[in-house]
Amino acid sequence: MVEIPVEKLKDVFDLLIKRVCADEEVVRVNREAFWSIASDEAYEVYSEPGELTIGMLSESWSQLEGMLADPDRVVGYGFVWLAEVLRAIGDEATS
Repeated sequence: MVEIPVEKLKDVFDLLIKRVCADEEVVRVNREAFWSIASDEAYEVYSEPGELTIGMLSESWSQLEGMLADPDRVVGYGFVWLAEVLRAIGDEATS
């Protein structure tokens, strides 16, 4: 088990977003489709994963925007969508 203090998680996120955005108001990501693996298989590293599916970055972002527009739509799966968006931003920033 890994324990992550929420305050430190917020601090890391703030640090990274400031670094990536610098003076920009928009983060541009030149990626759209990505491979997705079922979460119950993603952490079973000693077994071959089953079927891969294709996710769309625009769909993940759209779901997150929907949660911003209507906080009653906030769901735990939002972390998955956020992770997909952050992964694309990270890949873009390091390429």
